[in-house]
Amino acid sequence: MEVKLFQRTQRDLAASINLVIDKYWEDSISEEDMVKLINKLYINNEEKFKKNGSYTTVLRQQCGKRRLSVVSKVLQSKEVL
Repeated sequence: MEVKLFQRTQRDLAASINLVIDKYWEDSISEEDMVKLINKLYINNEEKFKKNGSYTTVLRQQCGKRRLSVVSKVLQSKEVL
């Protein structure tokens, strides 16, 4: 699955996050691939992900609670490793 790692806007980033997580929920990609893609998106677009320690308003509106909870768990597990 191909996803641009460097996103132009927060809306583009949200669309990519939605695509990755939806593909995972549809069993089109493995959990390992989903985790790698989310981590790469975060590393390359950190300033678009969070502002003042919480997800940006655009991400919260576009992705929703369920997807962002998955993203949070992926990012927390990365920090533990």
